[in-house]
Amino acid sequence: MSKRSSGWGRKFDEPIALADGDKLVTLRDAANYITGLPKKESGLPEWQAAIEVLMLISRGGPTMMARIGVMCALNRGHVREFNSSGKTHHWGWKAQEGRMTVWVYVNASKQVGDKEHLKIFASEKAAEIWLQENDPEGVAFQYEVE
Repeated sequence: MSKRSSGWGRKFDEPIALADGDKLVTLRDAANYITGLPKKESGLPEWQAAIEVLMLISRGGPTMMARIGVMCALNRGHVREFNSSGKTHHWGWKAQEGRMTVWVYVNASKQVGDKEHLKIFASEKAAEIWLQENDPEGVAFQYEVE
């Protein structure tokens, strides 16, 4: 496996902004941040899950998964408030009680870290269209994001 596809120095696709203005840019930054938390906090299940994902992804895999783990831990207990007008947004999903559903496609024939290995779709329709055009035998599974 190349250095680019594995290791603690891998960068997130988009840095994780912290409340104090700092940013977590690499897997190592995130691991250092978590291990620097007070034991009572770092022992919480959300942080334990985040560090486990970081360890797995450091060996290869989409950094997006590690980013999701860290973001979930950072935002635990935070209840998002949405405008109850029920407006459907331009990207095709409707905000409902702080939850969003996405569709995830994994191409097992591609290597982990390959650009075509993982795709995320905002709607079932978008996933269906892409699959029809690119992988008619492929499947996208539904995933609820809080």
